Amino acid sequence: MFDLVKLGIRVQGLRHDRGMTLAELASATEVSVSMLSSVERGQKAPTVVVLSRIADGLGIGLADLIDDVEPRRVIVRRAADQDMVAEPGGWFRTIVSPVVPGVNFEWIRTTLPGGCDAGEFPAYAPGSHEFVVVETGTLRLRLADEVTDLSAGDSVYFAADVAHAYANPDDEPCTYYVAALIMRPRGSL
Repeated sequence: MFDLVKLGIRVQGLRHDRGMTLAELASATEVSVSMLSSVERGQKAPTVVVLSRIADGLGIGLADLIDDVEPRRVIVRRAADQDMVAEPGGWFRTIVSPVVPGVNFEWIRTTLPGGCDAGEFPAYAPGSHEFVVVETGTLRLRLADEVTDLSAGDSVYFAADVAHAYANPDDEPCTYYVAALIMRPRGSL
């Protein structure tokens, strides 16, 4: 069995080398964008038929696709490939960081409309950290019972092993970035 993360990096790298978006590769392979995205993130094991279609769409043989490759020193995530998630309540979250095997780091850009409460996020495992910087608007950060309002240009750090919540108390939209190093308990994925 081959390493799904290495396969995902290989597919993404070949796609980027060819200047293809996920949608373009999906069209060339008859494989859905969601399946391709899951393969690139190492989250799904594709069938041989899907692997063959991906190889054909990339213009290479199946053996060339699954051959073990040297790890990449540089991993690029193009803007067109960033996952944007529309959350309930009308707010948006975009994962801007590339996926790096073995690294539990995420860099997220979030936009909250005026008056939006994104809700509470659970405490992560001990050793988890979040760094937040506000690009525009006002962000209300709640850590347990402590509330801090941040304005454009402000930044904050906190140990993310406590429940935390984000909200926009003003009428204007708020955009902020979160750099998160999330530790996983042993044995979890």
